[in-house]
Amino acid sequence: MGKQLHLKFKNHRKALVTSVDKKIPNGFMEEQGEQTVVLLPRSPSPSKRYFPIPLDSLEEEYRIRSADDCKLFREEFNSLPCYYHHGSFEEASREHNREKNRYPNILPYDHSRVVLSHLDGHLCSDYINASYIDGFKEKSRFIAAQGPKLETVADFWRMIWEQKTATIVMLTNLKERKEQGSDGPRAPRLVTQLHFTSWPDFGVPFSPIGMLKFLKKVKAVNPSYAGPIVVHCSAGVGRTGTFIVIDSMIDMMHMEQRVDVFGFMQYSFIYQALLEYYLYGDTELDVCSLEGHLQRLHNTRAPHDRLGLEEEFRKLTNVRIMKENMRTGNLPANMKKNRVLQIIPYDFNRVILSVKRGQEFTDYINASFIDGYRQKDYFIATQGPLSHTVEDFWRMVWEWRCHSIVMLTELKEREQEKCFQYWPSEGSVTFGDYSVELTGDTLCETFTLKDMVLTYRPEKQSQHVRHFHFHGWPEIGIPAEGRGMIDIIAAVQRQQQQSGNRPIIVHCSAGAGRTGTFIALSNILERVKAEGLLDVFQTVKSLRMQRPHMVQTVEQYDFCYRVVQDFVDIFSDYANFK
Repeated sequence: MGKQLHLKFKNHRKALVTSVDKKIPNGFMEEQGEQTVVLLPRSPSPSKRYFPIPLDSLEEEYRIRSADDCKLFREEFNSLPCYYHHGSFEEASREHNREKNRYPNILPYDHSRVVLSHLDGHLCSDYINASYIDGFKEKSRFIAAQGPKLETVADFWRMIWEQKTATIVMLTNLKERKEQGSDGPRAPRLVTQLHFTSWPDFGVPFSPIGMLKFLKKVKAVNPSYAGPIVVHCSAGVGRTGTFIVIDSMIDMMHMEQRVDVFGFMQYSFIYQALLEYYLYGDTELDVCSLEGHLQRLHNTRAPHDRLGLEEEFRKLTNVRIMKENMRTGNLPANMKKNRVLQIIPYDFNRVILSVKRGQEFTDYINASFIDGYRQKDYFIATQGPLSHTVEDFWRMVWEWRCHSIVMLTELKEREQEKCFQYWPSEGSVTFGDYSVELTGDTLCETFTLKDMVLTYRPEKQSQHVRHFHFHGWPEIGIPAEGRGMIDIIAAVQRQQQQSGNRPIIVHCSAGAGRTGTFIALSNILERVKAEGLLDVFQTVKSLRMQRPHMVQTVEQYDFCYRVVQDFVDIFSDYANFK
């Protein structure tokens, strides 16, 4: 997410030196030709003033505005005044500057544009498509810029140098080009580029959690003595403006205990991000403070007070189960394929199988793609196969080229079947078009490791699959200690490195409680190793937005904290978490 760049200047050309192994792109956007940004249509609406919202009313105001397909959000947006006639674009419209603009209808006002130093012999060399933007009670806190073009990238770095900028926020993706560089006599200056990669080309991020963490990082790395923070997307308006408003409104939230989105601009995602920040705050922890945080979570101020842990877990009930997005799993033809009727995958991230010729509804399996720490759709969370869904299970393994299966339940628990045995005890077994051969069976301390060969019989093609079966996790309760969970997560990660990062299939019985806890711990421990930070609450909250009831009980939630503490205790002698 963050890259530190050393900037040197000689004849206004740039050189980048990075301490990471991966090459840094030159920083200019992929060329798209002459295009116009399609601005959102504005329906005529009576001019209306929307007043700042007190924080204790923010949740209710968001609910009201979101009702009826966000009708009131649209009304508020349409009430925003148009400022096109409040400023001139003479400098941006000059013939010599037109090619410097990525989009002909996104231009900086003359009164707020960033003015570069003039280069001798170069007409209009003081122009760049960038504008000063005020923060909350801070003049020119930001520079909103378009994504650099090939012919303006030198001007972009000249602006960074002249404005004494220390932080660049990038909200779009680019095309890498061959890196150029030159040495210069001036001392290098450290510039940090933070690149938010999860903002889709159209729309907004699925959840504001990632953006809020990203914003916290931006605030942390930007030194107090630095010049304006440069923020850019492609055109330098939509995503750029949204980021700036969220930053400003969080500052206003702290200083005045209210927010005034309308006073800046309107976008329902901004309200969503602000509500997220207000309701849950900053739940991120440094591993060094984990032990103290756990003590606070398990202490009560008075005999009848709720434990802090229970209160934190209770907040997860704010994650609404979106039943309207479970249409496929609730179709009559698919209902019998669900082990537990309360655990149905959402349509937007369900695993889709190929449709069997002449057989309707054969693309459904009760399984959801789940994001990992570093990679989208890194996991597949699914239920334990039923006797009549085993072929679908292996079809999913085959079609999505999965090489790792993690099983967290026994076949029977408390005299009830929790999972159909979908592998052979010895030799091979056939399920429809697929045959599964057991080639290895190893008993480890807390889990069994099975090697299998999956063959698609119509094409006589095969692939290797490794099956990790964790023992000692009852349906009601948690494992006795965390070391076994740390070991199996490490073993799965080693397998992924050897076999390629195809999705890891994780299942218990229903595919929610134990499955969610395993995935949460995998993501949390990856972040601890990479950043020395953890956020159990937001990790679990994110999982619940992708599949209902992930991490079902407060005991499982507490177990996430305990395993991280065990991990820190075990590896603290040599692990550097910073």
